[in-house]
Amino acid sequence: MAKQKIYLDYAATTPVDPRVVKAMTPFFTENFGNTMSLHSLGQKAKQALEKSREVIADLISAHSSEIIFTGSATEANNFALKGMAFAAPSKKKHIIISSIEHPCIMESAKWLEKQGFKIDRLKVDREGLISPARLRKLITKDTILVSVMHANNEIGTIEPIKEIGQICRRKGVFFHTDATQSFGKIPINVKEMNIDLLTASAHKMYGPKGVGCLYVKRGVPLTPLLHGGGHELGFRSSTVNVAGIVGFAKATELCRKEMKKEQKRLTRLRDKLTKELVDRVEATQLNGSAKKRLPNNVNLAFSFVEGESMVIELDLLGVATSTGSACSSDKLLPSHVLLAIGLKPHQIHGSLRLTLGRWTTEKDIDYVIKVLPQVVRRLRKISPYKKSEI
Repeated sequence: MAKQKIYLDYAATTPVDPRVVKAMTPFFTENFGNTMSLHSLGQKAKQALEKSREVIADLISAHSSEIIFTGSATEANNFALKGMAFAAPSKKKHIIISSIEHPCIMESAKWLEKQGFKIDRLKVDREGLISPARLRKLITKDTILVSVMHANNEIGTIEPIKEIGQICRRKGVFFHTDATQSFGKIPINVKEMNIDLLTASAHKMYGPKGVGCLYVKRGVPLTPLLHGGGHELGFRSSTVNVAGIVGFAKATELCRKEMKKEQKRLTRLRDKLTKELVDRVEATQLNGSAKKRLPNNVNLAFSFVEGESMVIELDLLGVATSTGSACSSDKLLPSHVLLAIGLKPHQIHGSLRLTLGRWTTEKDIDYVIKVLPQVVRRLRKISPYKKSEI
């Protein structure tokens, strides 16, 4: 086992920044009060909660009262789809999602279908981009909601969110975007982009696990999933995770300060890694859009080799990577995202996701460029996929 550990799976989760840990620590031991309590400890926690709400709202040009904290992005996405579905007039039963959404959107949509709702899954092109023109045709008088992710968690493709928002606004349909992968990495303005609901998660941006949020534009009807003491403006009852939320806010503050510089740095490293691997390994291609792409995402299809084997071999060499979404990759099923962009089976099974982050260095990238081609060549010699069979 290699002593070094190069982490290139930032899309799955990120290390918590030490500055975030420092900000959170007092809320475990000193300022541990319940935000619903009237005494001073409770009020200190309440003040920290509201200050955190302001910090997160400010990043996306929202009002603090429009931020609802949740236990995860999965909860927020479930809340957006199901909350909108059950708040809609009984005659309106139509929802549109893209065909490359995160599993929590896909599974929520399947569940809603069983409750009598009609779900349309918008196709994408070879780069993973939806067609705004096709979306426009799909919207009907019965459409409640359109949900299209800002950036894909597997291939990193950034969707034309502003244009989608304009279409929805003109058609009088609510628009939700899952911004779990883009929040804190690239600019988001909910007003300019005509976004009605937006999902974000702390652990994808150097904050703690177990906390996310849903932006809900004022006036958007939403039925709560959790009922109880009326926390989170009545939208999400549960004792508030103050320490986690403070960490989320601190992570947001840091990302805002460092976004431009980090975006430029990661884009350069991303492009270097992509070019060198495509040049050095034959029968290799980039999955997703080359230009409309997250600055930290590299997803490559290495033909005639298995992705899971590459992940294991690289791990033994001290490099942590992924074959796709960490929420579903352990099922060893073909990625619905890669199927949607038209990849062949041997390309899907040979795809590898490498996602960079705050602690990725040039030295890390050089090491991967050195060892990954060797791994691919070695695995191709024993691969069940043969060129003659494809």
